[in-house]
Amino acid sequence: MIVNKPLDGVRVVDFGQFIAAPAATQILVDLGADVIKVEPLHGESARGIGPAGEAMLQNYNRGKRAIALDLKDPKAQEIARKLIAGADIVVQNLRPGVMESFGLGAEDVLAAHPWMVYATVSGFGLHGPSKYRPGLDIAAQAESGMMWVTGEADSEPQKVGSQIVDAASGYVCAQAILAAYVRRLRTGEGDTVEVSLLEVAIHLQGTNWGQYLITGEEPVRKGNGQPSIAPAADVMTTKDGSLVLSAYSDGHFSRLCRLIGRPDVAEDPRFASNTLRVANRKAMLVELRGAFGAMTSDEAMELLTTNGVVAGRINTYPEAMRSADVEASGLFIEVSGTDGVSNTALGSPWHLGSMPKLSTEGDPDLGQHSAELLTELGYPADEVDALVADKVVGIR
Repeated sequence: MIVNKPLDGVRVVDFGQFIAAPAATQILVDLGADVIKVEPLHGESARGIGPAGEAMLQNYNRGKRAIALDLKDPKAQEIARKLIAGADIVVQNLRPGVMESFGLGAEDVLAAHPWMVYATVSGFGLHGPSKYRPGLDIAAQAESGMMWVTGEADSEPQKVGSQIVDAASGYVCAQAILAAYVRRLRTGEGDTVEVSLLEVAIHLQGTNWGQYLITGEEPVRKGNGQPSIAPAADVMTTKDGSLVLSAYSDGHFSRLCRLIGRPDVAEDPRFASNTLRVANRKAMLVELRGAFGAMTSDEAMELLTTNGVVAGRINTYPEAMRSADVEASGLFIEVSGTDGVSNTALGSPWHLGSMPKLSTEGDPDLGQHSAELLTELGYPADEVDALVADKVVGIR
């Protein structure tokens, strides 16, 4: 069956490295776009940092075509301009000023191709004093307040346990690119898209920031519990593991207490309202945790989830992967490696009825499609050989 994907026929030139920009273009790949990944001759930065980099390449570059260019060379810049001329979208997250130095910045590209959608991901935005600072996920977590509110009250600030800001910035960038492209289809006009890790990191904390803007009270670290509601996001240890639950409305709290055989806790005047439960959280948790300590995680989850109490088992990675819900989602896919060996990778976390399955093509080797793409651009074989010999182009 031939599947007509939403972005069939759309071409994207991707100058991204690490996560944020490649994550955006990975979504476009899975929607059907032809994404051409442009890397320096030595490869993008993720290629040199071991398993972490390999994971970035495998999960954010599936199905792309790769060309290696020395963009400091005018001949490579000309190749890049030809690639862009045949594209609809350009995406990059190089340090501000780098693409401009190659004559490939947004202003130059849109002057030549007014229909182009040109997206830039930066660490701190393109208009403030930190424009030229290196910006990675951890810096955005720190400067957005995210680390300040993460961790136990009496411990140092903690980062979130994954590169959540990088990944979220990719999703935000893809969303904005698609909006700009829809506008281009309607009007014929191109656009620029700007996404910064700092802005995304702040926006991810919308509830915290909203409460601060309303009350003027700064959020503080409180571990797993939510600062203004209880019990909420509180951990309960079982005989064989742990789970997290939320039951902060009076009705849900009473139901929780009845289910665990402690109706007296709901009747305790210290816990008679959400405000009182927040004020007496430690005492409340002692009572609740005593009951859960007598159950297995399976018993506790069965009891809570079948009776309308929000709860989640705290899984290890192997346990999460074995989850029946995760297995049913098809999120983990088998992709083909360039060495002929299949690998397990993450698919995109959405489903379209018109696209029953995602591509199983893996991430490309450095320069894997250089010759193919140069041929498509009209370069004869002897000229391709000369470009490789002059170290303008890299070929696997």
